[in-house]
Amino acid sequence: MGSGGQRGVAHDPGSQRPESLESPGSPRPPPPPPRHGPGALPGPAVPALPRRLHLRQEERHPLRAAPRGAAQSVAILLYLNRKYKVPDHWYPQDLQACARVDEYLAWQHTTLRRNCLRALWHKVMFPVFLGEPVSPEMLAATLAELDATLQLLEDKFLQNKAFLTGPHISLADLIAITELMHPVGAGCQIFEGRPKLAAWRRRVEAAVGEDLFQEAHEVILKAKDSPPADPIIKQKLMPRVLAMIQ
Repeated sequence: MGSGGQRGVAHDPGSQRPESLESPGSPRPPPPPPRHGPGALPGPAVPALPRRLHLRQEERHPLRAAPRGAAQSVAILLYLNRKYKVPDHWYPQDLQACARVDEYLAWQHTTLRRNCLRALWHKVMFPVFLGEPVSPEMLAATLAELDATLQLLEDKFLQNKAFLTGPHISLADLIAITELMHPVGAGCQIFEGRPKLAAWRRRVEAAVGEDLFQEAHEVILKAKDSPPADPIIKQKLMPRVLAMIQ
């Protein structure tokens, strides 16, 4: 579906086509703007984790200490776990338990994360934020692939356990719930008809605290309300988004 992700987005003939979608040999697109600071792009293009550092509460909630970031989020959480004396269940010292967390963290990058982001962008962000319609066939294929990945998440990792890697919450659960809230923010009812996954979400929310859970995902849950992007931002953002969700 990698190349299909580009074909499935219709472009306005009157608008300027992003350089990265031109034929081979065309000029390279400008480097993407920074994630933060002057020139940073607005909108929930990356997992909506809080920017702030609450050092006094890191021992209880690594989620609160993680800034927004996509590729960096796992590395940041592992760094915080090593730097501060967090409870062992977040990233166990036991080799077998730790291996189960690592297995999930390695798996999710090209499966759950990718398909959750595709659902968000194909269902909401392309048509609403960028003004680019997505064909019904493309959207249906995206949601079907997400459903298959959710089934794999249940069968391979959750099974009949309380959390993804065992009886206690871990970094695997924090990363997973962050990804799953992307399609939720797009209006996908991914927990309906999946009682085990829905019960797992409630346990994760209870473990981190309802207020923190809502704070961590407040931006992504408002994705459907995103105003249309400025044309210049759209031109710069489109190549990066297409690369991210391929």
